[in-house]
This record gives sequence, C-alpha cells and structure tokens, in this order.
Amino acid sequence: MPSTDAVRDLGENSPEEFFREVVEPLCDSFDPVQAAAYEQLMQAWLKPLLKVAPRIPEVVETVYVLSRVTLGADIKVTSLLLDAAKKRFVDSRVVFVGGRKSAELFANDSRVDHLEVDYPRSMPVSERIRFAHEVRQLLDTPNSIVIDPDTRITQLGLVPVTEPERYFHFPSRTSPGGNLAVIAQAWTAQEFGVVGQPYIAPMFIELDGLSPWATISLGVGGNPAKRIPGSFEADLIAQLASHYETVWVDRGAGGEEAERVTAAASGQNVRFWEGSFAGFASVISQSDLYVGYDSAGQHAAAAAKTSVISIFAGAPSERFRERWSPFGYGPCTVFNADQASPEEILSRISIL
Repeated sequence: MPSTDAVRDLGENSPEEFFREVVEPLCDSFDPVQAAAYEQLMQAWLKPLLKVAPRIPEVVETVYVLSRVTLGADIKVTSLLLDAAKKRFVDSRVVFVGGRKSAELFANDSRVDHLEVDYPRSMPVSERIRFAHEVRQLLDTPNSIVIDPDTRITQLGLVPVTEPERYFHFPSRTSPGGNLAVIAQAWTAQEFGVVGQPYIAPMFIELDGLSPWATISLGVGGNPAKRIPGSFEADLIAQLASHYETVWVDRGAGGEEAERVTAAASGQNVRFWEGSFAGFASVISQSDLYVGYDSAGQHAAAAAKTSVISIFAGAPSERFRERWSPFGYGPCTVFNADQASPEEILSRISIL
C-alpha cells in the first residue's frame, strides 16, 4: 500500500489517472478484498464511517435516489431503485438526484422529480468530497430518506449525505451473486419488501420508417478495448441493413466516434441518430432489435424489453462481464468478443 502522502498527491494533482488507473480497477473487480483496499486508500481524505443499520421512518415524505453518474449504470441499477421506491413509498415524493442527461431517461415518468446536481468528474478528490457535502445540504429535508446505488457522488458510500439511520446504501461491489440487476433486486426485497425492475421513460420521439427496425450503437465511451477492429463494424451494419427495412445508427457524441460509424455505414441505406441519449433511448424502445458494444444502449434496450445483442469485449474480468451484461425480460444474447472471432459473431447474429 502506498503512503498516505503519495495517495493524496496522485488524487489531488492527477485525479483522472488516480480514478482510471487505481480506483476503477479496484472497484470493477467486485472483490470484497479489493473493495476494502479502495476504502483504505480513501482514508487519505476520509475517516472510516461507523456502520449503522438504517430504518424506515414512520413518515416518509421524500425519497431521494442518487444517480450512479453514468448513463448505463443509471438504467441498470438506479432505475431499478427508483422503481422500488415508487412501489414501496406510494404516497411519497420520489426524487432522482443527478445530472440532466440521466434525468432525461425518466422525463416521461410523472412519479419521479429531478434535483439536478453535476458530479465534478475531473476534479481533485478533495473537491469531489466537498461536492458530496454540498449535496447533503440539498437533501436535508424533513421526513426523508436517501437511497444510494453505490454512487461516485458519495465515493461509493464513504461520504455521508444524510444521517446514517436514513441512509440506504446498496453495496454493489461486495454483494455476492451474478448480474448487478439481480443483486439489486434481492437488496430492494430485503430493505423495502419490494422487487424493483430496470426501466426507462424518456420523452417519446415519433419517427418515420418501415418496420421491422434495428438500432445500432458502436460507441465505446473512449475505451478502444471494447471495439472489434477491422471490417467488423461495416460488415455488421451491412448485414443488419440487408435484414431490416429501417436501420438506425447512433453517431454518438460526435468527433472520432461519429466519423468511424459514418465510414462503417458508407453505402448502406441507414438513418443516423444525432441527438441526446434519451432521444436515442426512445428510438431503441421502438425497435425490434438493438445491437451494440458494452455501453448504455444495451441497458436501455434491455429495460425497454427490446431484443438485445450485446458484443462484450475488453472486460477486465469474467465477473465484470457477468455483473454488467444487459438484464431485462426480452430476448438477450451476449457475445464474449474476447473469445469468439468477428466472423463467428456475425454468423451467429445472422441466425438469431
């Protein structure tokens, strides 16, 4: 274990490297030992918290559900906790606490209000902790509880944002089991007596096009290890375009990603989506099939009960792949692209 001074220096002066190269590998392992190592590292800034079992008050006027910050995690995990909150606290106000892009995924849900907070993803650790204390002031309302999906807002449950008796923290990194959604369902059943379901409720976008529809996302969130190189992407788009009357391809956030998918779709009769992710989620929800790499799109499709083909490459471990594979009640196929060849994946997609 590095010295406290070395940890603080890295977290304050090179925070992006600290989280990408040190924190995320520890947390993405879903190993209780490495989770404990992460908490020990964070003691460079934070004193250990006294563990207190929360309890549901007799009167609950407001339920705050914190965002997991990333879109895919907010669909897979946070939406499930929102659903559980709505089921358990029928007469209470349910508030999603997070950024605008994630909130747009639930904009058509009249039961969910939005408290906008923007997690400072590039700031030093001390500033991120200060942000959590500011969030606590916003959540300091009478007769309220906080549900934490193991969010970076609280540094995975290490920065208190309310009194411990009113704070329900989902221990996603240390809970046993397989898929994160299934683990979260078991947790909501234990804590609240209800089983939540992942869902999305974006504003509906009416689109023209012939049925059947397929939707494709080849975004990788800046992680090239998730991609299959060579002609795979062009071959995939061509294959789907030959089977579906309408094919929507997401151009993502622009830049290199947009250039890459535009080139891959060259010569094919496809439509491009250039807009918000919530808008793209609406497109996905109207589709007969969604195909994409490990990204938020697969979780939106699974939550919308759209058939999903997930091409999962570059996972740090098999446990990670199992935890983050899409979960829903429609047909779902996950290809381990680290083991199957591009030709094998395309061949298997063609017969699904």
